[in-house]
Amino acid sequence: MLNQEQELDLSSRLTSSELADLALQIKQWGLELGFQQVGITDTDLSVAESHLQNWLLQDFHGNMDYMQRHGLKRSHPELLHEGTLRVISVRMDYQSDTRTAMQQGLDDPTSAYISRYALGRDYHKMMRNRLQKLADKIQAECKLDAEPLRMRAFVDSAPVLEKALAEKAGLGWIGKHSNLINRKAGSWFFLGELFTDLPLPIDEQTTAHCGGCTACLSICPTQAIVGPYQVDARRCVSYLTIELQGSIPVDLRALIGNRIYGCDDCQIICPWNRFAKITAEQDFNPRQQLNSQQLLAVFAWSEALFLVKTEGSAIRRIGHERWLRNIAVALGNAPKSDTIIEALTDKLSHPSELVQEHVQWALEQQYQKR
Repeated sequence: MLNQEQELDLSSRLTSSELADLALQIKQWGLELGFQQVGITDTDLSVAESHLQNWLLQDFHGNMDYMQRHGLKRSHPELLHEGTLRVISVRMDYQSDTRTAMQQGLDDPTSAYISRYALGRDYHKMMRNRLQKLADKIQAECKLDAEPLRMRAFVDSAPVLEKALAEKAGLGWIGKHSNLINRKAGSWFFLGELFTDLPLPIDEQTTAHCGGCTACLSICPTQAIVGPYQVDARRCVSYLTIELQGSIPVDLRALIGNRIYGCDDCQIICPWNRFAKITAEQDFNPRQQLNSQQLLAVFAWSEALFLVKTEGSAIRRIGHERWLRNIAVALGNAPKSDTIIEALTDKLSHPSELVQEHVQWALEQQYQKR
């Protein structure tokens, strides 16, 4: 880590005025690179660390062992990347259709609902490349004679408390559903970070504006938001359909409805999302008609076709086996249909026991409706 002498050395080569001007320039470069907002904060995450430890102690992380695997690095950026003094936090909007269209997809029990963030290109690599371009611009602008600046870009790919950092950087506040909310942009955006050893001036933290609203708690299909700012991931549809590798708990299957990859209910209902804007980023537009697929159609995808249809998509991470697991549950929740029963019966011979189990459950649900 940088000691006080090293920090003073950086400050001596760049005056307070120069650092302030550079911070403004960084924000402008960020906008030019396609980010909708850029903020700067320090590395003090003591409040977020306490919240994280309480969350872990309650086992709300389920089988996401990586949430506790890295010790204090998650809440101490300077341990994750040596010398870090500031974090440049960015957001990029991804909403590609209206809340009305999303709700229509949820209301049609034969439609395959996929969380809006996963409809287009996987954001990780794209945003990280742009953050690296921002780092290169900063490096070129500073032209310091000594060692190069220490900078590293992160996009949901390392133990980083990105929402806590974004909140401190003034990008929004963490809502009762645990997502970041911006007064002018809602919550349909991705976050990224650039760790740096530059002692830049920091931005003021945003105040919270959820007030007495509890819409997100009420709408959650599995009641995973067990209290304001408390999400039990073990009940969350996003966890169950994406993170969970084994069987989905039987008592939660019927509550999942037609959500086959992730869940957006708490964002759709949030009043602040009436200010969200449709993204201008073409990469986030739906691919392969993923925003309007039918359950039976995607259930029929072979593994080879699944890989083709999800190329460049975040959906690929769950693999074909869990894809079929999720769709089987959704078909079990769909209205009774001989066509659905036929499709499910065909999958009883699937080599995966995980798929077989969920297909059998779905068939039982279908027969009970007859």
